[in-house]
Amino acid sequence: QVHLAESGGGLVQPGGSLRLSCAASGSIFRINDMGWYRQAPGKERELVAIIRSGGRITYVDSVKGRFTISRDNAKNTVYLQMDTLKPEDTAVYYCNVAGRIGLTSFDSWGQGTQVTVSP
Repeated sequence: QVHLAESGGGLVQPGGSLRLSCAASGSIFRINDMGWYRQAPGKERELVAIIRSGGRITYVDSVKGRFTISRDNAKNTVYLQMDTLKPEDTAVYYCNVAGRIGLTSFDSWGQGTQVTVSP
């Protein structure tokens, strides 16, 4: 079983920055994709950014140029640096990690961390 521990959310003013972290632990053999999703009140969960095992990165258009996703494979950790935050970035942010334990695939979600952007 894979456990994801998220940290780094909070309250920040517009234009500010936050850095989210998500560390995976367990009997992990291989991690493939690591990503961040968010869900605002009354809206569906959406992909924010994903970084694949080969390093290819995809961002949702609304965060391009402001957010940066990165990963530390030695620590099984994914980060999301969020700069120039806007009120519309307010949401619960979830990390998602997919990979393998032995021959079994897994797709795990973090518990979510609240990000609130408000004056």
